[in-house]
Amino acid sequence: MTSDVTEITQLVLRERQGRDRGWWAQMRSCFSEDATVRLSWFRGSGAGFVAESEKMAARGDTAVHRLSPPVVHHHGDRALVELPAVIEMRTVLDGIEADLASAARLNYRVERRDGRWLVVSFDPVYERDSLAAAHPGVRLDVGPADLTAYRPSCRFLSYVLSRRGYPIGDDLYGDDRPDQSTAFYDAARAWLGA
Repeated sequence: MTSDVTEITQLVLRERQGRDRGWWAQMRSCFSEDATVRLSWFRGSGAGFVAESEKMAARGDTAVHRLSPPVVHHHGDRALVELPAVIEMRTVLDGIEADLASAARLNYRVERRDGRWLVVSFDPVYERDSLAAAHPGVRLDVGPADLTAYRPSCRFLSYVLSRRGYPIGDDLYGDDRPDQSTAFYDAARAWLGA
């Protein structure tokens, strides 16, 4: 079991490393052919997520993920992984350089297929976020009225990505909707079958 947990842990870390470094082949190799991804700006297949991530990076919209240690729940040929992360993005809003930080719990369903562990689904649960001017003393003119369309768990992330032209869904998992998050975790544990 220990070697399985190590392989599973390395799989999700390689997926995030591939995303952050623009190592698209590495990122792509982590997903099963039928993988699904559902996050702030994308819903679709694992392959589609990699392709759209590559386009996003080509536009200059890059982010890094500050990762905490993952927790792996393993049962047979299935595993659940929760990887706490802070998504960090530097962007420009109305000529002002700004830093976005969005805390989330990245949740992966992983299966062993043909002797190899692969991601079969990827769903974040958003916690909270913040947005500030990158330079001390500079005012970033974003107020509550600008954010009324967005949920508390990911309002600044949604605002920034919307300004950059990405569609943001209102059906994301987040701490501001605890009943949905609880149902998500219950379904994941049922899928694991442990």
